[in-house]
Amino acid sequence: MLDDYLTNNVSKTDFSVSEISSKIKWLLENNLGTVRIKGEISGLKIATSGHGYFSLKDENAILAATCWKHTLARVNFKLEEGLEVVVTGKITAYAGQSKYQISVELIEPSGVGAFMKILSERRQKLEKEGLFAQEHKQKIPFFPKKIGIITSITGAVIKDIIHRISDRCPTHLVIWPVSVQGETAAEEISNAINGFNKLPTNLQPDLLIIARGGGSIEDLWSFNEEVVVRAVFNSGIPTISAVGHETDYTLIDLASDLRAPTPTAAAEFAVPVIADLKYTLNLFAERITHRLSDLIKYYLQRLRNNERVLQQIQSIINNHIQRLDDLSFRLIGALPNLLKQKQLYLLHFPISRLKPTKILNYKYLQYQNMRNSLLGKTDTLLAPLEHKLTLNSSLLASLDYNNVLNRGFAMLKNSDGKIISTLSDAQKSPSLNLKMKDGEMSVVKLAPQR
Repeated sequence: MLDDYLTNNVSKTDFSVSEISSKIKWLLENNLGTVRIKGEISGLKIATSGHGYFSLKDENAILAATCWKHTLARVNFKLEEGLEVVVTGKITAYAGQSKYQISVELIEPSGVGAFMKILSERRQKLEKEGLFAQEHKQKIPFFPKKIGIITSITGAVIKDIIHRISDRCPTHLVIWPVSVQGETAAEEISNAINGFNKLPTNLQPDLLIIARGGGSIEDLWSFNEEVVVRAVFNSGIPTISAVGHETDYTLIDLASDLRAPTPTAAAEFAVPVIADLKYTLNLFAERITHRLSDLIKYYLQRLRNNERVLQQIQSIINNHIQRLDDLSFRLIGALPNLLKQKQLYLLHFPISRLKPTKILNYKYLQYQNMRNSLLGKTDTLLAPLEHKLTLNSSLLASLDYNNVLNRGFAMLKNSDGKIISTLSDAQKSPSLNLKMKDGEMSVVKLAPQR
């Protein structure tokens, strides 16, 4: 192209300054195309218009660079003096100063030092906002029914996670394929996290695993981008990050609810071992069975003890009832004798001394006094006995074994109707009856377990 251009224009030797500047600009833009250049930023200036101007330099040369406002807005790290970067753009010329320059279309950090510096500044910024605070961490579900996996669909990572989860506890897995490095990776990963969270509640996974294999800091850089870190922090679904090897750390490791050293470890953190759960459940079942057996034996013994106490209480009550009846008989038998004595006294009373009305009043008063005295003695004798009878009746009701049956227990009897309390008695009896609160039923005997 350059040769054709020179051939077509060789006859012309006189140019204006503007013409030659335009020709040089055309030659540069149409012969070099898009290039990537690595260098350090020098003389950075941001104009009030929002456009950026700086130079790229190395040990031997310097190149002017122009970064337009829309390109500068896409840069997600801080540009500063001495920062090593790789810029992508087109070589052009600026006729106003007779110099060539690069029109920047993309700026990326270059070198471990540059990445580490950007990473440190970004971490401090996000940490101040509270994105890594422990109080925001969600609890990882113990037994998730559905797990969402965000990773590349190719490679060993997804296979390792699926294989490990299948071995431990087969679970419903939903895979959202994404790029795990490159220009679009950060956007794809954040869209996947947000996409899972936007699903209807009944379709959402219980847990998200964000995974990738190992690599350099440049390879893992997508997991340090703000858009990804904020998506992890804002996720209503608990997240496990599993990026790189055990020694690799990214910012989503700090923002996620749990960090796994490897993708395989993330699978182990996500689900329990179902064989261990079955063993534990069986162990608990045996303990519950033994405990119930001990409780039944304990309450049967208490029931037998209560029966003996009831018999003693019944004997005490019967004694008090008999004593009360005896006192009643004695009282009734004493009344006629008392009346006869009063009649004799009345017959021999010196009537001449008193008028008939006074005699009647006197006798009536005597009658009232005797009546009140008799009633008072009756109340005094009967009140303690009635109180004891009430207490004993309440105690008898509370110790009634039918109340125990009403709480869900049962009484086992042999063919003679006697209570069975031991296994040996049960084995000896030809038939068994089970008494419950609403009736009795026959029980089929099974062979004892050994």
